[in-house]
Amino acid sequence: MNMADGAPKHPYHLVDPSPWPALGSLGALILALGAGVGMHPDLFGPGVQKIVASVQWWVIAPGLLLIFAVMYWWWSDVVVESRKYHTAVVQLGLRYGMILFIASEVLFFAAFFWAFFDASLFPGELKQPIRTEVTGGVWPPKGISIIAPFDLPLMNTLILLLSGTTVTWAHHAIIEGNQRDAVRGLLLTVVLGACFTGIQAYEYLNAPFSFRENIYTSTFFMATGFHGFHVLVGTTFLLVCLFRAMKGQFKPKQHFGFEAAAWYWHFVDVVWLFLFFCIYWWGAGKAPIALH
Repeated sequence: MNMADGAPKHPYHLVDPSPWPALGSLGALILALGAGVGMHPDLFGPGVQKIVASVQWWVIAPGLLLIFAVMYWWWSDVVVESRKYHTAVVQLGLRYGMILFIASEVLFFAAFFWAFFDASLFPGELKQPIRTEVTGGVWPPKGISIIAPFDLPLMNTLILLLSGTTVTWAHHAIIEGNQRDAVRGLLLTVVLGACFTGIQAYEYLNAPFSFRENIYTSTFFMATGFHGFHVLVGTTFLLVCLFRAMKGQFKPKQHFGFEAAAWYWHFVDVVWLFLFFCIYWWGAGKAPIALH
C-alpha cells in the first residue's frame, strides 16, 4: 500500500514481479536433465548412448550459463534495491535468513563428519563385514598413505585464520567509515582465499589416493571438496563486496551485504578447523605419510 507520493506506509519491502525465479528454475532443470542423462547412459540403447555422450555437455553448459546469468542479474537487482528499500526491519529479516542458511550448512557438513566418524571409530564393526573387509579392521584402512597434516594442510589453516583477521579488519573499517582500509582488508581476504584454493588444488592433484579407493578416500574428498567449493563461493562473495566497497556502497549503518559475506567466511574458517583436526590429523592415525 503506497501513499500518493509513492512512499511506502510500512517498513517492509514488497518486491516487484521478476523473471529471475522462473529463469533460474529453467536453468536448474536443463542442468539436471543434462547431468542426469550423462550419469545414467545405461538407460538408453547402445546406439543412443554414443549420442548422449556426445551431446550431454551441450545440455549441461546452457543450464550452467543460465544459472550464472540469473545469479548476476538477480543479485544486481538486490544490490540496487538495498540502497532504497532495505530498512532496519528488512535488514533484520535478512539477518535471520542468513543465520538459518548457515545453520543448514552446519547440518550439511555434519553429515560428512558423521560418515567419517562412523567409519573411523568402528572400522571393524561385526554388523558390517564388507567394511571390515575393505578397511582391514583398522583406520585408516590398510594400504593407505595419508597426506601429511602439518605440511600443506597446516599452511592452508594459517591462511584461512589470517583471512579471518583481514575480513574483520575490513568490517571495522566499514563501521568507522574508512573506505580505504575496507578495500585493503577485502583485497587481502580475496587474495588469501585464492591462495587457499590454489594450494588445495595442488594437494588434490598430488594426493596419494583417489576418490573411489575406499571409505577413507571418499569421505576425505567429499568433506574437503565441498569445503573447497564453499571457499570458492565465499571468495566470489567477498570479491563482489570488494567491488562494492571500491564504489563506496557500504555505509557504517547499512552494509548487510558485507556482513553476510563475513559471516559466511567465518563459518568456512570454522569448518576447516574441524576438518584439519578431525580428518587430516586425528583421522590419519598411524598410517604412513606419502612423500611428494
